[in-house]
This record gives sequence, structure tokens and C-alpha cells, in this order.
Amino acid sequence: MAKVLICDPVSADAIAAIREAGHEVVEKTDMTPEILLDTVPDFDAMVVRGATKARRNIIEKAASGEMKLIVRGGVGLDNIDLVAAKEFGVEVRNTPAASSVAVAELAMAQLLGSCRFLCAADSTMKKGEWNKKAYSKGLELWGSTLGLIGFGRIAREVAKRAHAFDMNIIFYDPYIDDQAGIPVKKVNMETLCRDADFISLHVPHNDETHYILDKPQFEMMKDGVVIVNCGRGGTVNEAALVDALDSGKVAFIGSDVFEQEPPADNPLVSHKKSLVTPHIGAGTFGAKKRVGGEVASIVIDYFK
Repeated sequence: MAKVLICDPVSADAIAAIREAGHEVVEKTDMTPEILLDTVPDFDAMVVRGATKARRNIIEKAASGEMKLIVRGGVGLDNIDLVAAKEFGVEVRNTPAASSVAVAELAMAQLLGSCRFLCAADSTMKKGEWNKKAYSKGLELWGSTLGLIGFGRIAREVAKRAHAFDMNIIFYDPYIDDQAGIPVKKVNMETLCRDADFISLHVPHNDETHYILDKPQFEMMKDGVVIVNCGRGGTVNEAALVDALDSGKVAFIGSDVFEQEPPADNPLVSHKKSLVTPHIGAGTFGAKKRVGGEVASIVIDYFK
């Protein structure tokens, strides 16, 4: 029997399944780093989502006890020190497939909402204003070019949906050539920046992707490009993006992620040309249930 620590909320079905498999489950969410540090040595496995940060000191302390497995309910692993986990012999697993559709649908919502001023139009209507002329200057997805930065699971789901809108789809990903049966074209980064009318980011944040969109990339783009980021904060230089919004180089930004979360006094959040959400990409009932199911399967299979 394993002792499993649930650090961030997962579905009740997942917890029930782990218990039914004969394991002890302790739910202890919203822990401070100090409390987490004191708690982890007593457990064989821990489950985190995006809120809990499994940094080096946490992993080292966990490994000094019984910890063998960390499960990340979700895709990104930037909240877990993978180098430390390998060093101390703790296996790290995630659930990359479970939330792909939810994040892809939010990216499409950001694209549509941005190019048709949906939030601004709704907000002013609720104030009793009728700004038909101001908001009759929208863009169409039909016939335009969508550039995907990264072509993993989520980007492929976006591509499927964009194809249904009759968009031309190009992608940049130095590690992936397979088009997965989707009518897309692989290009280099310069071509993507130059040719895309809409750009959507789907890469993790690491040394290679830090500020993958920065001032030089914005300067290559068409005037009036729309950018969506439902991937990770830190992949776009937010200061350079604000300048590009101010100049009109970027017409609109839809962002679910930020360099600092929650953002504090961030001009991108308050910008009149931004459509922002609080990192809710995987926040659907269906995605949470699928994430929970994958988490439970990983824990149960690991300790069989």
C-alpha cells in the first residue's frame, strides 16, 4: 500500500479510485512551501497540478523519506524541478492528453473573441452603449494564415479546429516533422512571423523558448497580427508585446498565461487591446475528470 499526498485539487472520482486500489490518500491542498517541506517525507507519492511548486528543496526532502513518484495533473512540468527529481531518484509523470482539447478550445475562443471584440462589445453594451461603428472593424479567420509555435498535442487540436474555419495553417517546431494527417506546413520561425495573420503559442517555458517572441520577431510580423498565448508565460516578452500593441504592429493579444501569476500591475492585463483570462485553459469539467482519471491510473499502475 502506498501513501499518496494530494497537494492540489483533483476529481473526487480519482481519489476514490486510488483508495479503492488499496492506497491511503491524504488531501492537503493550499499548503505553504514551509508546510509542504515538512509534509512530503511521509509519503510515497504526491500529486500536484499547477499551484504547488516542487522545487529542489522539496524534492530532496521528499526523497529523504519515502517519496518515489510525483504526478503532475496537467501538461506543463515547469513547476517541478526535473533535474533534482532525476538526481534524487524520484519519477515524474504528467497527463499530457487529458486537457489538450480544453486548452485548444480556449485558444480558439481567444482567437474569435479577439478578432471580433467580443468582450469589449459586451462590456459597453451592458453599460447602455451602442458602439456598432467601433466594433464593425473585425477580422475573419476564413482564408487567413494561422501560425502555430509548437506542434504538440494541443497545437494539433487547435489545427484541426482552425482547418474547419478554412484557415491556412503553418507551424514551427524544431522537434516535430509529423503533420499527424492534418493539412499543415512546417516552416522556420522567420517565415511564420512574416506570413501569419494569427499566431498561437503552444510551447513549454524553458531556456530555449524564453522570449521566443521578442522585439525582433514582432518587427518581422505583418501589421495588425493577432497573437494568442494559452501555453506558458515567459515565452513572450510582455514589455515588447505592449510596445507592439501600442504601435499597432500587433492588433490584439489573447492571453491565458503570464510571466508572473497572478500578474501584478501588468500593463498587458489592463491594455485595451488585450483579452485576458486567469490561466483557465484546462478548467473544464471534462478536462478535470480526464486529468483525474489519468492521475489515478498512473498512481495505481506505478504501485502495482
